[in-house]
Amino acid sequence: MGHQPQRVKRVIAWGVLVAASMGIFLVWYAGGMSLKGRSGGDTSPPREPLTQSQQQGEPTGHEGMSMPASPEPQKAAGEMQMAQGAVMVSPERQQLIGLKTGAVEYRSLERTIRTVGVVEFDERRLADVNVKVEGWIESLLVNFTGERVRKGQPLLTIYSPDLVSTQEEYLQALRARETLAKSRFTDIASGGESLVDAARRRLQFWDISDEEIAALERTGTPRKSLTIHSPIDGVVIEKMAFRGKKVMPGEPLYKVADLSTVWVHGEIYEYEVPLVRLGQAAIVTLASYPGELFRGKVSYIYPVLQEKTRTVKVRCEFSNTNDWKLKPQMYANVELTIAVGRRLVVPDEALIDTGTRQLVFIDKGQGTFEPRDVKVGVRTEGYAEILAGLSAGEKVVTSANFLIDSESQLKTAVGGKGTMPGMEMGKK
Repeated sequence: MGHQPQRVKRVIAWGVLVAASMGIFLVWYAGGMSLKGRSGGDTSPPREPLTQSQQQGEPTGHEGMSMPASPEPQKAAGEMQMAQGAVMVSPERQQLIGLKTGAVEYRSLERTIRTVGVVEFDERRLADVNVKVEGWIESLLVNFTGERVRKGQPLLTIYSPDLVSTQEEYLQALRARETLAKSRFTDIASGGESLVDAARRRLQFWDISDEEIAALERTGTPRKSLTIHSPIDGVVIEKMAFRGKKVMPGEPLYKVADLSTVWVHGEIYEYEVPLVRLGQAAIVTLASYPGELFRGKVSYIYPVLQEKTRTVKVRCEFSNTNDWKLKPQMYANVELTIAVGRRLVVPDEALIDTGTRQLVFIDKGQGTFEPRDVKVGVRTEGYAEILAGLSAGEKVVTSANFLIDSESQLKTAVGGKGTMPGMEMGKK
């Protein structure tokens, strides 16, 4: 009997548990039906097929509701009729790939041609010293190579038997003229004068100066030796004369060069030849005198092309300094600056050269870039002259243009829309 109260308690506990479970179930069931009632118990009808306008790209509203077509997309579609090869790049993508543009404009251009030259003698200022009679050198008055000489300065003396005999003939002609002048016959009197003139010319042909001839007339005594003088101011660059040496007519004894003016020969490439003009300014710098500029001009353009180097030789003329800083056989850096003039140009990096054509990409606005063939002239100072294909004020791509060109070629090849992946405009 003691266990009966415990069994009653268990029954009551189970009953409470079952009642609670039933209550929870009823509440859950009733809530689900209520939600279904609030939704109206309706199911959305199946969507209607897209209308023709929707199929053609008209926007639709949420839950399949169609929106009235706007005239703007049609207008935009008309504006999107791009030239062949044109591409579109969104502003975000332009910034990502580093796309930049530059202006097509008129600029004053200068072209600088740089080459290496060699300082050489001015060939017009060289003199060869020789004699016209046979004889022997008695004394040297200028006796080493490199010595400076002045025009008319004595260089050497030479003994010549022929010269002595010619002087004696001249003295005899002078005495004969005096005798024949007393004749009453005109022909005989004039004959004496002819003899004097002939003997005088012979001495002059042997480079006997008028002063020496006058001294011979005054003294009446033939000179044993002949003095040879320098024909120009300059420096002795070659010396072949030695004391006691026998010399023959025409044999060179000295070579004298005037270094007041020197030449610098440089070489330029074939395509640079049309730019160079006679009289054009030239600047030379030397390693021996860093920072010092020597200014001259182009004096001659040689008519022959160097076969091995495919270059043309250009001669520039420079006035030398008093101490002859420009020394023959020195190497020199030559600069020729050419004023090209005011030309229509684009930045050099805007050009894409395929080998068969040259083109640039034009910024048409709204992210559209269009390729255009151009004809290029002079390229200098980071700019390229445009002969045809562009107008002043247009903008061209100067950076990332190879990426644009790649997409343009891809579009042309596959007939795509010309928008790079990730570069579409206005897509979200």
